[in-house]
Amino acid sequence: MYTKYLIAQTEIDWVGKAFILNMIEEEKGKRMVVLEEPMKEVLTLKNYINGEWVESRGSTINVVNPATCKVIAKVPLSTKDEIDSALEAAKRVFPEWRRTPPLARARCLFRLKELMEEHFEELSRIQTFEHGKTIDESRGETRRGIENVEVPAGVPSLMMGYNLEDISAGIDEYLVRQPLGVFGIIPSFNFPFMVPLWYAPYAVSTGNCVIVKPSPHVPISQTRLAELVNEAGFPPGVWNIVQGGEEIATHMLDHPDIKGICFVGSTAVGKNVYKKCGETGKRVIAQCSAKNFLLVMPDADLGKTIAACMTSFFGNTGQRCLSGANLAIVGDGLNDRDYDSFYKKVVDAFIDAASNIRVGYGLDESVQMGPLQNSDRKERVLGLIQKGLDEGARLGLDGRNVKLCGDWPEKCFLNPTVFEEVTPDMTIGREEIFGPVASIIKARGFDEILEMISNNHYGNAASIFTSSGKWAREFQYRVECGNIGINVGIAAPMAFFPFSGMKDSFFGTLHGQGVEAVRFFTESKVIIQRWF
Repeated sequence: MYTKYLIAQTEIDWVGKAFILNMIEEEKGKRMVVLEEPMKEVLTLKNYINGEWVESRGSTINVVNPATCKVIAKVPLSTKDEIDSALEAAKRVFPEWRRTPPLARARCLFRLKELMEEHFEELSRIQTFEHGKTIDESRGETRRGIENVEVPAGVPSLMMGYNLEDISAGIDEYLVRQPLGVFGIIPSFNFPFMVPLWYAPYAVSTGNCVIVKPSPHVPISQTRLAELVNEAGFPPGVWNIVQGGEEIATHMLDHPDIKGICFVGSTAVGKNVYKKCGETGKRVIAQCSAKNFLLVMPDADLGKTIAACMTSFFGNTGQRCLSGANLAIVGDGLNDRDYDSFYKKVVDAFIDAASNIRVGYGLDESVQMGPLQNSDRKERVLGLIQKGLDEGARLGLDGRNVKLCGDWPEKCFLNPTVFEEVTPDMTIGREEIFGPVASIIKARGFDEILEMISNNHYGNAASIFTSSGKWAREFQYRVECGNIGINVGIAAPMAFFPFSGMKDSFFGTLHGQGVEAVRFFTESKVIIQRWF
């Protein structure tokens, strides 16, 4: 069943996937848009432990749709005993699951993938419903999640070791990869469906068991995924979901029977996760905050660059660790007069495109940016906007003047915001904002901007827009970031590549996704044998 909202909108003509619009203003262009929500009743969520849905004994908090400000679910803050119950179930099934042939484990993933394809639109709408992102962005997230089920389904090949006979007379040596046990997954709120899938399918495909603790702000996506996991035929105890907050996350970090933790969130919390895992001997992947620079060189294709920048800076309402944060307009090779002209041309095009982004409820297909995930996040972003003004930056576009497509509460909404005259020592120039705010930085030379990136303590992603192979190679060779884009605004690795990161954007040794995830979830055992 779907709840339906009817609102008047204006017919639009999309240009690719970019946020560049050609508005049709004629009165006859008006139409009615039906917003179909994936559920109409308030859900009471449970834990998925040992293949069963178990009601929590903990207190509950509300899950709120940030676009409508309506309560859509109640999620429990589970107790330590409940995480222990999931852990005991996982420990019990681990020996049997480990002995299950990799091909049989892969078949569970194939069935899960088929179910995800079958429920593709429903899964996407749930993400928009609880997070606020646009439906097109949610569909992209669902596709990326499915890809992270497809890749580890190749585990019979990915998990292979290697061997060499006659390392000495009559002696052979070989390496095998073996699972370790139970892993904990503590994902972020900004991609409620996809982020746990960076890890869980790789863990279970290699013979481990998992406990996923979703963000209590966006727990519905993982609840629905667990229903599909159950339908796909995973043995009870292999894949568990325990709802909750900081208390059970801390308990997972402290528990000696959890072999490793996969975390996505802020650097402040990630550092603590890394420290705790070190103290208890756990493996850890901690993907953390970012401050991503996008460089526009004088020879860039401006039209395509601006389109890519709109998706980078304002896609997912800027709540993405790969979002553009600082737009550096680089004048290498230009005299002062030509640089001023080039700078103005880029800024004018950027602000014009940003000012035309349609903001509203993400289930409306014509909307291009949704709300921030909750009102606290909006207040934080508002505080940083004011901080930017206090420190001397100038607003070229003020998103605090909220304009929406449709009659929705403004509580979680901001419009795109663009700062000029930003320097890298300003708070908005050096710290993560995690909202729809772009900071424009002047950089006369290529070396100057690379030094700015180097001096920033984050190192998640960086991109350059240029027609020069020389600049592109210099950039990718020298820049200190884990994910690099060349004429690409969002340097998001595919599932068969690792999701990288450097400096304060990543703590650990191996990354999520691809063969690095397989290595993370297995230990290399070396056997040297001789037969008499």
